[in-house]
Amino acid sequence: MTQTPHAETTIEALHHVIDIADLSLRFETRDGPVQALSNIDLKVERGEFVAFIGPSGCGKTTLLRAVADLETPTGGVLQVNGMSAQEARANRAYGYVFQAPALYPWRTVADNIALPLEIMGYPKFERDQRVAEGLDLVNLTGFGKKYPWQLSGGMQQRASIARALSFDPELLLMDEPFGALDEIVRDMLNQQLLRLWDKTRKTVLFVTHSIPEAVFLSTRIVVMSPRPGRIQDIIETGFPRQRPLDIRETPEFLEIANRVRHGLRAGHSYDD
Repeated sequence: MTQTPHAETTIEALHHVIDIADLSLRFETRDGPVQALSNIDLKVERGEFVAFIGPSGCGKTTLLRAVADLETPTGGVLQVNGMSAQEARANRAYGYVFQAPALYPWRTVADNIALPLEIMGYPKFERDQRVAEGLDLVNLTGFGKKYPWQLSGGMQQRASIARALSFDPELLLMDEPFGALDEIVRDMLNQQLLRLWDKTRKTVLFVTHSIPEAVFLSTRIVVMSPRPGRIQDIIETGFPRQRPLDIRETPEFLEIANRVRHGLRAGHSYDD
């Protein structure tokens, strides 16, 4: 049986968690249109950890929000698991971790993690089970009855990760979740996130401004140019899933970091 081109495209898309082709996104403002993204082409395989890095205002978060159906592209194609972003959102395909933990201060840590499950109508016994598993996953067992203000910033962000994973989405979207933390805490959370990624086998899209963080965490790094956001380079890291912090001192790591730095500099040749 001969397949139509449309059928071939649909079947091919099903092999990718994210399939983006010629994507553009323009905001209408009082001062006129602002082109946030232009000509974005990207495919993300199941189980990848893809970091997005670029200067402020380059569209990293906008692209993440488009995948989450929180922004609407003005051109091109964006599919999540072979569906539109809107369909994927309705099918609860992703969990989202924001720059700030965004935990409700009047709810305990356990109740914050359970919030998506309550909204989705999970029965209490299953909510309790999933919350316990989530606390264990992010090394917060024993802190479920605490309130957010009783936790450190790093612990709060781990609780927000547990909340995003509570309903077991395939895709985890992370918008610079460790940017406000000090370097020591950030290093610890980077290691914990890698272990969590290895254990859960989730597909992760991760926005960051840190070159070492992008190189340490990722299977691939997407380097973006200033607005309008374009993909300047896509870099394979080639590191094993389990990698120690001292890998950052190796020649291979430094070579990739230098290529990211070069891509960021080259991207500034675009008109701002």
